[in-house]
Amino acid sequence: MDQQDLMLMHRVAVGDEQAVEQLYDQFGGLVYKVARQLLPTQAEAEDAVQDIFVRLWQTADRFDPRRARLVTWVMLIARRHLIDQLRRKSVRPKPSLLDEDLTEEVRTREPGLKTQTDERNTELRRQLAKLPELQRIVIERSYLQGYTLREVSQQLDTPLGTVKSALSRGLNKLRDHAQSEPNADWAAS
Repeated sequence: MDQQDLMLMHRVAVGDEQAVEQLYDQFGGLVYKVARQLLPTQAEAEDAVQDIFVRLWQTADRFDPRRARLVTWVMLIARRHLIDQLRRKSVRPKPSLLDEDLTEEVRTREPGLKTQTDERNTELRRQLAKLPELQRIVIERSYLQGYTLREVSQQLDTPLGTVKSALSRGLNKLRDHAQSEPNADWAAS
């Protein structure tokens, strides 16, 4: 156990400005390098570094040198912050994707397309409703809401393997139903 790291983080926790500067001097370059590799602009990387060091200051009292070295702890917090930032920036489809209207431009160009799409969406919703609850939820969240299977697993507090199996079984049921129905054009889109 490194007593110097423990003392440094204790000083950071109580708001010692010199300790914060020391922490930044020791790890600022490394945190910036990782942020710059993950974020598209220098300004975003600089902002992220500032946010990470604020978070380090706010959580300094939680540092335990018996569990991890200081560099490991700093990089874990940096990694979590950067992943959160990337997730916030990523574009997710809206949860109501099936219910969204087409834009005015598409409706104007192809008036029959909206009706056809509405019919397909209605049938797809009907087929999803026939699935067992877990299979339906996993498909909706992963395909229609854009969540990863790991995120769905965490949201449902269900093992990842169970979520993967539910997805596979649900998709197989939808595929089997689409193949058995001659007019299942809802599955073609």
